[in-house]
Amino acid sequence: MNVIQEINNVNDKFATQGSKLRIEKRGEKLNIRGSLPSKENKSNFKIQRISLGIKADISGLEEAKKKLQLINLQLELNQFDWINWINNPNKKEINNEFKFPNKLNQFEEFFFKEIKNEYLSSTRKTTWRNSYKPYIKRILNIYNENENKDLEKIFQKTLESYKEGSRSRKQCATSLSVLAKFLDIKLPEDWKLNSRGYGLNKAGFRDLPTDELIEELWETIPNKSWRFVFGLMATYGLRNHEVFFCDLSSLTNLGDKIIRVLPTTKTGEHQVWPFHPEWVEKFDLLNLGENPELLPNINKDLKITTLQNIGKKITDQFKRYSLQIKPYDLRHAWAVRTIFYDLPDTVAARMMGHSVSLHTQTYHHWITKRDQQQAVNNALLKVKRAKNI
Repeated sequence: MNVIQEINNVNDKFATQGSKLRIEKRGEKLNIRGSLPSKENKSNFKIQRISLGIKADISGLEEAKKKLQLINLQLELNQFDWINWINNPNKKEINNEFKFPNKLNQFEEFFFKEIKNEYLSSTRKTTWRNSYKPYIKRILNIYNENENKDLEKIFQKTLESYKEGSRSRKQCATSLSVLAKFLDIKLPEDWKLNSRGYGLNKAGFRDLPTDELIEELWETIPNKSWRFVFGLMATYGLRNHEVFFCDLSSLTNLGDKIIRVLPTTKTGEHQVWPFHPEWVEKFDLLNLGENPELLPNINKDLKITTLQNIGKKITDQFKRYSLQIKPYDLRHAWAVRTIFYDLPDTVAARMMGHSVSLHTQTYHHWITKRDQQQAVNNALLKVKRAKNI
């Protein structure tokens, strides 16, 4: 097997992933060469070489690939330090303190493994960037700051670095649970209890828009295309990007007004009913059944863009029109509205494209009020019946 050709193949693969480094053969040894931080000033990059002391054969190339992956991860997380690469270059194993960073790199490879569908691949990238990368970076920073490298304690410190009751803390717990399973690390028994915090905060209870305000804001939007976006989100509780990935063919006079969120979205295919049903006509949504092109003309090709970028366009428009609310406020308001329609939580959760447990955590305040009110009503009814006997 031609070692030079194999090196070129490896370098081409890394280049397509955005790496500015490459493996090179010098004599009978392999090195890594490319843009690296200056030894004098880490903020300055220049072309430099790292001597690996690895034999230039196929076996050595596999080891060099792992080294290159680790260096790329360290650069990405601002953790690269020359002191770890200029001492004992002939050691076959990286220093113990870098085994964990190397495992994080392997976890990222595992996360993207065998995702060949272009839509799933795009969604996977967005999920990694938003739901994993920030917490991976945080745990690595905490790992490097602590002399005690007990990973169970590092995981716990990372979780506790986020505010109790915050969405970030809940997402951190979810992401690190997946990482822990990959690393075969047993998390504390109270991990799930300590991770709580996905639900709306207390301010959110007060700040959700009323139905009257939603109708008033819809009137203020000057662009008809973006009125349709606002109307769909308010009536069907859609996520930002879902507006552009729906089957709207039922929105006609004779249709059942049930829209289908397509499987290319964040949580896959699901059907949604309108609440309030009269808003379908109020917001002129019946026009979309035969003319879905009335929605804004934006790039929806997930080979080029991402669901996050598509969703951001809606957020930007809300700011542009100086609306008093955020896009997700419409989704939360829809969820609360279904509670007081007495729609079962399991059904509402399915329509929103998430789990029942997440639904009840997020809307616990209103669900509790509904259940308490129902209990009060039942108690009052019993008293009334007793008096009539």
